[in-house]
Amino acid sequence: QVQLVESGGGLVQSGGSLRLSCTASGLTLRYYSLGWFRQAPGKEREAVSCISSIDGTTHYADFVKGRFTMSKNNAKNTVSLYLNGLRPEDTAIYYCAAVDLPHCLVAPYEYWGQGTQVTVSS
Repeated sequence: QVQLVESGGGLVQSGGSLRLSCTASGLTLRYYSLGWFRQAPGKEREAVSCISSIDGTTHYADFVKGRFTMSKNNAKNTVSLYLNGLRPEDTAIYYCAAVDLPHCLVAPYEYWGQGTQVTVSS
């Protein structure tokens, strides 16, 4: 069975950094396009970044561009999100998601993790 498990969230001060990881089981991430999403209280879920399986191209939302970096480690079957220069508005539950499609931008993601909480204090 497919399972995605996020880890690495926590409480950090404004300007700090975190590394989120998503570990997959039941699927081989090499063949999946992957996305990071987040949802803050009272807000809709929004896309943060994604990586396409076909060529490894990454995409970032404007609000994180230049601060966050996404990477995939096929050997470890994990995907990470490096969050730098964190701001209070980055506070949210962060989710990883996967889909067996070559492009990530508009993919209908099939598999989702349980989320990990990121809280940024001012």
